[in-house]
Amino acid sequence: MRKLITTIVATIIFSIMLAFGNQSGNDLDSVYNQGNDFIGWFIIYFLYIGVIILIYGNLVSVCIEFVQRKWFQQHDWLYIVLHSIFGLVNGVFFQEKTLAFFGVLAALLYACIDRWLFKRELNSTSVKILFVLPIISLFLCWGYFQLISPPMPPFTKEDAIEFATDGEGTIEDSFPKKIGKWQGAIDGFQVERETDVIEIDDEIYIVKFKENWRQGTVTGFWSSSFKVERGTLSATGEKGIMPPYYEGN
Repeated sequence: MRKLITTIVATIIFSIMLAFGNQSGNDLDSVYNQGNDFIGWFIIYFLYIGVIILIYGNLVSVCIEFVQRKWFQQHDWLYIVLHSIFGLVNGVFFQEKTLAFFGVLAALLYACIDRWLFKRELNSTSVKILFVLPIISLFLCWGYFQLISPPMPPFTKEDAIEFATDGEGTIEDSFPKKIGKWQGAIDGFQVERETDVIEIDDEIYIVKFKENWRQGTVTGFWSSSFKVERGTLSATGEKGIMPPYYEGN
């Protein structure tokens, strides 16, 4: 149980440190929702570091603790030093100095927390605080990065149309990229395409694409519509017959 607690706490703390450093190194003037990015990086680091510590770190720690009890029971400093030495393994194996440096830091953090827990009851108040403080720090860091993030620009009708027609090679890509109509000839058909948009809620739009075609006495109509929000698009309806000049139809 002590090793499991040490693994969780050390992983949370070290993941916060790495995510904070990574986020601080970004161009903070051009990134929106930096707090969410910070949480994303934290999760990545937490999963990666957690697996390494859970498997490799705990195996090494149990072996070192076994040796300590036999040969140097009163020398916790040596217990910590040995952990840091084994923390170099990944960096040495991959010949990467940065990886070795972070490996040593993680090992030192793990060893210090483990020795601190060793001298305390696992159900004591101080151990509970050890769990709570990193979690509080995580939310404080998230709040900090969210606060310093620049405000997102408004999502306009023009943005909705651009998003809806963004897919290269799609049918919608051939429609006007702004509200209005286009007329021309395609494979002997006289074609009129129209793009329109209405706002149904705050920054939520319905983008409509209408197409009329004619060849002699043959005429046809087709339309489709999409609900568009910032970053998301979903089809809401389709009417008429797909024009014959579209490839594959």
